[in-house]
Amino acid sequence: MFPIRDDNPQIFTPFVTYTLICVNVFVWFFVQGFGSNPALASSICTLGLIPGEILQTIPVGTRFPTGPGTLCVLGNTSSWHTVLTSMFLHGGWFHLISNMWFLWIFGGNVEDAMGPRRFVFFYLLCGLVASATQILFNPMSSIPMVGASGAIGGVMGAYILLYPRIHVHMVVFLGFFVTTFAVPAVLMLGYWLLVQLFSGIATTGVESGGVAFWAHVGGFMAGAFLILFFRGKKLLAMHPYYGWYQKRAPTKNWRRIK
Repeated sequence: MFPIRDDNPQIFTPFVTYTLICVNVFVWFFVQGFGSNPALASSICTLGLIPGEILQTIPVGTRFPTGPGTLCVLGNTSSWHTVLTSMFLHGGWFHLISNMWFLWIFGGNVEDAMGPRRFVFFYLLCGLVASATQILFNPMSSIPMVGASGAIGGVMGAYILLYPRIHVHMVVFLGFFVTTFAVPAVLMLGYWLLVQLFSGIATTGVESGGVAFWAHVGGFMAGAFLILFFRGKKLLAMHPYYGWYQKRAPTKNWRRIK
């Protein structure tokens, strides 16, 4: 299942959401070389978050390949900056596009709920918590973590509390059969969280490349908690579908889209 849009009206122009998307795309083009090596491998090595390097749980000077002809040497320089820089890196085209698509769908309405200035701090803080969660569950890992999905998980955690009954339109691929339908945001995002949680449990302690599931879980939970402090009551009073008190019953959300 993949979300294609929601039925949530936009109150203000989401300038920060647009800016974050532009920054991620800019980094992909001009820092990561459009996803081509050696720029991609070098950026992941030097700017990606490596839990074992930050916590110094792996020997200084450990080498491992990050791409054709590229070796990453751990511990040569301070790596704390990677907690921030890793949020704006991606490992491939699909990784970038899917993350930016989720941010496009859910970011604007969360920005509506708190205003642009607070949204900047909210987004970055969710990303930091996501990184910390991944480090906590994989302290010995020497695999670089990159991607905006932890911070975007925080956006989705906020969305599920702000607009739980909003329709989220999904596309489903069943082999050659493709269909679309709409479900309440609480079901779609709740299902997403459960997938990340069980996947994180299944992969804990596995030292191999893949998805940083615990970062997704940590970011989501951070967003659900922090929205209680970052939301603006006056801004939300302007929104017709804030909270559980929509005019439409949730059972009407279960409908196939023609």
